[in-house]
Formats: sequence, C-alpha cells, structure tokens
Amino acid sequence: MDKGFLPRQQFPELYQALRKAGYEVIGPTVKDGAIVFSPLAGFEQLPLGWQEQVSPGRYQLEQTAGQRCFYWNTGPQALKPWLFKPEQHLWQAEQTTEGLCFRQTPEQAQPRAFIGLRGCDLAALKIHDQHFLNGLFPDPYYQTQRQQLFIIAVNCARSASTCFCVSTGDGPAATFGFDILLDELETGFLVASGSDQGEVIVQQLPLAKAKTKQLSEAKQQLQAATYQQRTMPDEQQLLKLVNRLDHPQWQDVAERCLACGNCTLVCPTCFCSKQESHSDVKGQQAEQVRLWDSCFSEQHSYIVGKVFRPEISQRYRQWLTHKLATWQQQFERSGCVGCGRCISWCPVGIDLVEEAQALLKDEVDDD
Repeated sequence: MDKGFLPRQQFPELYQALRKAGYEVIGPTVKDGAIVFSPLAGFEQLPLGWQEQVSPGRYQLEQTAGQRCFYWNTGPQALKPWLFKPEQHLWQAEQTTEGLCFRQTPEQAQPRAFIGLRGCDLAALKIHDQHFLNGLFPDPYYQTQRQQLFIIAVNCARSASTCFCVSTGDGPAATFGFDILLDELETGFLVASGSDQGEVIVQQLPLAKAKTKQLSEAKQQLQAATYQQRTMPDEQQLLKLVNRLDHPQWQDVAERCLACGNCTLVCPTCFCSKQESHSDVKGQQAEQVRLWDSCFSEQHSYIVGKVFRPEISQRYRQWLTHKLATWQQQFERSGCVGCGRCISWCPVGIDLVEEAQALLKDEVDDD
C-alpha cells in the first residue's frame, strides 16, 4: 500500500471528510476510567496522551505529556456491542380482533465510521462475520449494522503486558478488513487506503508523500510492539487441550474463578446468547428479546430439567477448550485473537496464557 503523510495539526480534516460523507464517527474516548468507543463530536475527544497500564486483574489509565491519540492497545470493548448488541429486540406479538399478529422488530442503522480499531479487533470482526453472516441463516440485525460500517484501523505502536496477538497471527499490524489504515508517529500519521470507499476519503486529505524516515519509524514501532509480547502455545498445541479434560489444573482454576463471566463479556469473539419473552400485564402484547449470555452462567447449560455443567471447573473447561481448541474445528482457527482483555478484566487475575501453558505441560510434570 502506498502511504501518504498527514501532519498532526491537519488530522481533524479526516473527521470533517467522514462527516461530509455522511458517517457518524465512533472512536475511542476516556469514560469512567477506561477507553471506550463512543460517538465523537470531534477528534479533540480522542484519548490524547492517555495510555493504559494492564496486568492480570488490573486495568488503569494514566495521563502522559505525550501528544499521541492511539498510544494504548485495548479498552473493555470495541466493535462487538455495536454489531452484536447486548440487547436485541427480535419480534413482537399483539392480540388483535383478528387474532394474534406477529411482526419483526425493524433494525435501524446509519453509516458509521469507526476509528482506532486494531488488528485483533479486525480478526474478531472476521470471526463474527463468519458466524453471523456466512451460515445458512444470516443474522439480519447484525447484517444491517455491518453493511453500514466504515473502518479506520491503527497499527499498534506498543504492546501491553497482556498482549499476545503475534501468537494468534492477528497483530500488531492490521493487514485486512479496513477502509483506511493509520500509523501514528510523533508528528502525524501515515495514511493508506484499503478499499474504494477508503480511497474516496483519502483523496480529500492534504497528504504529503511519506518520507523514508517516517516509513522506517512506523516499521520500528511495529517491530518493538512485536518484541514486547508474550507467547501463547500455537494452534496445534492448543488442539491437545481436548485430551486434558481430567487435568487437575481445572480444579485449581475453579478455586480462583468467580464464574462472573467478565472474560466472555470483554472477549471480542464470544457470542453466547439467550432469549427472553416479555409481555404486558394484560397479556395483550409480547416481545422476544435476545440478550448476551455466558457459558459461565449455570443456567447456560440447562437442558430439559438438568444443568449439565453445575461446577465452575466444568464451565471454565468448556470456555477454554472451546475458545482455544474446538473452535478450530468450527472456524478453522482459534477463537482467541490475542487481545488480552480477558486477562486484565478478570477480577481475580486469571491469566489465559498461563492456564493454557499449565494445561499443556509435559505429562511428566503431573507425576
């Protein structure tokens, strides 16, 4: 990709070009002590100078004197709640004089441009596309939102201590799925288009030709982010987890796990759900609603009068073996994109990488 250079003082022109094209701009901003994606009234709302300090069970923002907007890696959520909504109204029923009338709840969508997504976020989006769009019955609610999406990705300039996207093949560089790609430097941004729609926006920006020094700086940032990462066992090793179902490590982690489901809520690929029926007090109207659920919920494994995974050890085992091993049978890759959110947002600091490594130790260690 040919890259141009946009000076930092002219960066707001990207916002103006997006708004002129009719997009609502969604981007990262600081709210309630975290970096979250929200509608932006301007790029001055971006997290200028903020970066996160994370470790197992810890996420904390700190304000620095830096001028970068994207010198952080992940917040608790990115795209998932915008496309696979935490609460989705599916259909309504109403008792009329002609009988029971059913109607599908229409899904309203508008063109949205998301800025600040990382390689791991785009990998998660590809997994969700495969699940929600590419099956026999595409999800119309997800599809409506997805069709309106414009993506501005940012290559990572650093890695957090919980990042392992190099191991999963999903970062720190964004390599697909974007309309525009940015590399943030101290003095501005390298800009490249990744689609025809992206090229239309890029052509409206006052770009200069990127200098060799600027390209080299961006390359060095990516290399540094790569070297800063930890290592998850590879996919072939992770397949062996299905042969470790009786490993004592499951009980060890169960004694620490609260079964709160935080890991599944912040995970950008988890898509467990449940449905509930709501009706009015007169019984004249009813509504079917889809809600996020978690395999850590005891009721998630309830089938015909029986809970099949009553113990926390069983529910953690289900989550980890599905995410890292049997997901490969479904989608031809691991369900983990290496973002590390489940590690930093676990209230008791359970580390997915450490748990996988412990489960895959040579059997001689178990003697």
